[in-house]
Amino acid sequence: MKLIGSTTSPYVRRIRLLLAGQDYEFVNLDIYGADRDELRRQNPALKIPMLVDGDQVVYDSRVISRDLSAKLGLPALDWDQENQLTLIDAANDSFVTLLLSKRSGLDIEQDAMFYRLQWERVAKTLAALAEMVRGHEFEGWTYPSICLYCLVDWLDFRELLGGEARETLLAFRDTHREREAVKATDPRSA
Repeated sequence: MKLIGSTTSPYVRRIRLLLAGQDYEFVNLDIYGADRDELRRQNPALKIPMLVDGDQVVYDSRVISRDLSAKLGLPALDWDQENQLTLIDAANDSFVTLLLSKRSGLDIEQDAMFYRLQWERVAKTLAALAEMVRGHEFEGWTYPSICLYCLVDWLDFRELLGGEARETLLAFRDTHREREAVKATDPRSA
């Protein structure tokens, strides 16, 4: 198996953590720079991660996780866990949009419907996720816990995490920081 992505992507990191202890090749791409052409050749959606397993190429982290879970004999996610992933992915997608907009020189604080919707989404999803953490819904090191960890750590890494949910989410993150696979995939040491 070959996982193609970047060391800073929270979507790639969640798959790297899911694959901890497995034999696979990781190809790190600079998707906004020198390796953009390679990304264009590999994935028409222009997204990472992507997994190459024999003749099969899988383009999306959610689909990759489902495929790997079946291959690795991990339990299928229940509906509550699927909903947790939907909230995590919604927050992650909005924050990536905000970060890329900011890096493109756009004012993400402007009173434009697009940005208002992104900020509303992240406020609601982070509040809901923090409530789930307080309700012990992310106990253990399950795939949803891995995804929440990757989101929160990425937000902290990118200095985007604020608001009322911040302390609860950082406390959740800190309970998993000493895991060997977490340390090995930390984007700060990439």
